[in-house]
Amino acid sequence: MTRGALDCSFFVCLHVRMMEKNEIKVMAEEFLKDSPDYLVDVNVSTGGTITVEIDNDNGVNIDDCVKLSRYLETKLDRDTEDFELTVTSAGLTSPFKTPRQYKKYEGKEVEVLTRKGEKLKGTLKSSTGNNFTIEISRMVKPEGAKRKTAIKEERTFSYEEIKYTKYQLKF
Repeated sequence: MTRGALDCSFFVCLHVRMMEKNEIKVMAEEFLKDSPDYLVDVNVSTGGTITVEIDNDNGVNIDDCVKLSRYLETKLDRDTEDFELTVTSAGLTSPFKTPRQYKKYEGKEVEVLTRKGEKLKGTLKSSTGNNFTIEISRMVKPEGAKRKTAIKEERTFSYEEIKYTKYQLKF
C-alpha cells in the first residue's frame, strides 16, 4: 500500500468518526431540548466507544441518563457498527466545557489555569457566551506598611485564553 493510500484511508476514517459525533450530538440535543438537562460533550473513540456527557443546573438524575441512553440506542444502528454507549453526568470536579456550566457555578469557588500557565483560585462572579470574570484575593504590601493586606481584584478571561476551569470542592 502506498503512503498516499494510508493517508486517504485515515482521512476517511476520521471523517466518518466526526460525522457520527455530530449526528449523536444533534440527536442528544433534540432529546434534551425540552428538559432541564443539557449536552456537555460527545466523544466517539476509534474503538466504537461513545460517551455522552450531560449536565443540569440542579444536578443530573440517573433516570435522565438512562432515558437518553435508551433514546440514542433506538437511533443508532448496531447492524452497521458495533458500539459501546455510555451516558454520564459531568463530574463535579471535571473541567467546564460549556458556557452554561460557567453560569451554573457563578458565586462558587473555582480554579482557573490559563494557556499562559497562570493558576488562579477565586469566586466565579459572572459569565457570558464569550467570557467570564473571577474575583481573586491577593496579598499586597501597601507603600509604607509593615504587613501585606489582602485585596480583591476581578479578572475577565475569554474561554479561548483558558486551559481549564474547575469547581473547587470545599469540605
